[in-house]
Amino acid sequence: MKRLLTLLVSASFAFTAFAQLPAGAKRPGEDWVQLYNGKDLTGWNNVGNEKWVVEPEGVLRGRAVTKGYGYLETVKSYKDFTLSLRFKCVGSGNSGVYFHTKFKPGTADVSQGAQFEIDCAIGRHTGGVYGFGRAWIVWPSPDNETVVRQNDWNDMTVTVIGNRYIARLNGVQMIDFTDPRAPFLDGTIALQLHSGGDGDMLFKDIWVRDLSAR
Repeated sequence: MKRLLTLLVSASFAFTAFAQLPAGAKRPGEDWVQLYNGKDLTGWNNVGNEKWVVEPEGVLRGRAVTKGYGYLETVKSYKDFTLSLRFKCVGSGNSGVYFHTKFKPGTADVSQGAQFEIDCAIGRHTGGVYGFGRAWIVWPSPDNETVVRQNDWNDMTVTVIGNRYIARLNGVQMIDFTDPRAPFLDGTIALQLHSGGDGDMLFKDIWVRDLSAR
């Protein structure tokens, strides 16, 4: 009985707190937005000549059809955010989640940005950060190089807060790094297909939590 009374009191406090929220405020858990709707590419731009299509059951597929780089870029820019997605490597190509990105107009040439690496081959530093014209910025621990699943879906969550980068892969923290040389703090998010013609990636369940104070 005592436990029941405690639960009822706690629920009452929670209800009162929610009732006092200002108009338009979001309750806990309501600030995640579905970035990919599972039906079409609304909210995204295709950068380059690679092919991005929606397959059955809402799976987003990126396939290389040239030897160049390809990206699927968000229309919206994000400063600070957490992104959650699931990915599966079909081909042997390399991919990644770019952040604070911009492209040279009319091209697939990155003018600013870095990426959280995605590569299902062991030892390719999935979850590490590469870019900003500096090559590798941070690698995961060698003990975590086998966390990536080569023939299955992988769950990935990445957080960018200013110059701090955090990545979790399949429930394991891969990196938590503050970059003292970060040159850019704002830009779009983009899914990458590496050049070379071997890219074949599946994505789904893409959600974003915008942490920016603009």
